[in-house]
Amino acid sequence: MKCLILAAGYATRLYPLTENFPKPLLKVGDKTILDWLIDDLKQTGLIDEYIVVTNHKFAHIFEEWSQGRYTIIDDGTIDNDHRLGAVKDIELGIHGGDGKSSGGGIKSDLLVMAGDNLLDFSLKGFLDYAREKGTTCIMRYFEPNDARLHKCGVVEVDATDRILTMEEKPAQPKSHWCCPPFYYYKKEDLQLVSQGIAEGCGTDAPGSFIAWLCSRTAVHAWEMPGPRYDIGSLESYEAVKKIFEKMS
Repeated sequence: MKCLILAAGYATRLYPLTENFPKPLLKVGDKTILDWLIDDLKQTGLIDEYIVVTNHKFAHIFEEWSQGRYTIIDDGTIDNDHRLGAVKDIELGIHGGDGKSSGGGIKSDLLVMAGDNLLDFSLKGFLDYAREKGTTCIMRYFEPNDARLHKCGVVEVDATDRILTMEEKPAQPKSHWCCPPFYYYKKEDLQLVSQGIAEGCGTDAPGSFIAWLCSRTAVHAWEMPGPRYDIGSLESYEAVKKIFEKMS
């Protein structure tokens, strides 16, 4: 299995901290955000390659951080106004950064995750769940705040966790189940990413492809056993640092 990390954003809400530095490489405790995620995954022994898709502005910083340990793909963008969008970055990562829309690329199951979220639980549970289900899977958590539901992907699920519907940033949310940017793609479904884009699935939010895919094949949603920390502002960054300093 391979892991594709989305790190091509410009984190404008954290300026000036991230004006010339990528958010996923900010330090939390004694490690970068990305190192927290990758170190957890390495303990599972299930990932044989880590691929980071970033932008042209920050590619050299990721190369220096990686020191050859991971595959770094430059999506060619230089500012927030011209970003490709998360789904197109996923497509780029799948095909090895060559921009091709068919053939080649990753031939195994794939974990896709945003590089700017932290978790207080191991991703091993999610990987075990997805392998047991044998389908593409996402994660979900209960969001009681109605206002927040309008800002994320919202899913409806049946008694077996299968997704009935999914919608990004819905005007009228159909449930209180939100999905963070962590996705387990079966290798068969990777071949459908380019088709989904061509059919207008949306490319900005990473869950847009899942919203398209779940109406065509089985996709299941694993309930998270603990909280996740989305570092979206200077205030949230400072709060997360205090939490994780105790774990360092």
